[in-house]
Amino acid sequence: MQQREHIVSISSRFCGPPNSGNGGYVSGLLANAMGTPCQVTLHAPPPLDTPLQLVASAEGAELRLGEQLLGSAKPHVFELELPKTVDAATAAQAQERFEGFEQHNLPCCFVCGTNREPLDGLRIFAGPTEQQAEQVAALWTPDETLADDQGMIASEYLWAALDCPGYFAVRGQAGIALLGRFAAHIEQPVRAGEQLVVCGWALRHDGRKHFAGTALYNQQGQAVAWAEATWISLQKAAVA
Repeated sequence: MQQREHIVSISSRFCGPPNSGNGGYVSGLLANAMGTPCQVTLHAPPPLDTPLQLVASAEGAELRLGEQLLGSAKPHVFELELPKTVDAATAAQAQERFEGFEQHNLPCCFVCGTNREPLDGLRIFAGPTEQQAEQVAALWTPDETLADDQGMIASEYLWAALDCPGYFAVRGQAGIALLGRFAAHIEQPVRAGEQLVVCGWALRHDGRKHFAGTALYNQQGQAVAWAEATWISLQKAAVA
C-alpha cells in the first residue's frame, strides 16, 4: 500500500473556533488527499498556522500533529435523499432570519462567522425556511479568492460551504455541538461568481448525536454538491 505524505498548514483564515481549523475545510483537505469518495472523522481540533502531517493512500488518510491524530478519512459512498430545491428568493428571505445574527458562538468562523468580511469568510448565513421544519437556506456566491487558475472553486471550499448550514438545521435540538463525522459528494464543478442556494436540513436525532444533510444548488435548481454530517452536542442533554 503506497502512502503519500506531505506537510500542510491551516491558515488562520480558515478557522472555525478562533484557534483551530473549520471542520468542513479540514475534511475537504483530507478528501483531496485521498482523491476518492470518503467519510472524515474529526478527532481533535487542528491548530492553525502549524506544520501538520497529512498521510494518504487509497485505503485512507490521516492528519497528524506528531503522534496526535487530528482527523482521519476512509473510503465511503453514501446515498442522501435531497429535498426539493429552495428558490433564490426564499433563500434570500431565510438568511435574513439567520440565528447567528442574534447569538453566535463562533462569530469568527470562516464559513458562517458574522465578523468576517467579504473576500475573507464565506459569509453563509443559513436561516430557517418556512416550507419545512428544521430546514435552513441561504445564498452564496463564491468569490475569486477561492478559485484556481481556471476560475473553478477548489473542492475544500465546497466541503466548507456544506458544513455549517447543517449545524444550524439541527441547532434547536443540538445546542452547542461539534462536527464529528462528515462525508460530501461533489457532483459538478462550481465557477467563481456563480450564485448558489445553500440548504441544510435535519435528518434525525439520537441523544447527543444529530444528523444533518446539506446541499448546494445552482441557478437551474440542480444539486452540484451534497453532504451528510454528524453533530455531537457538548451538553449532557439535548436542548429543546
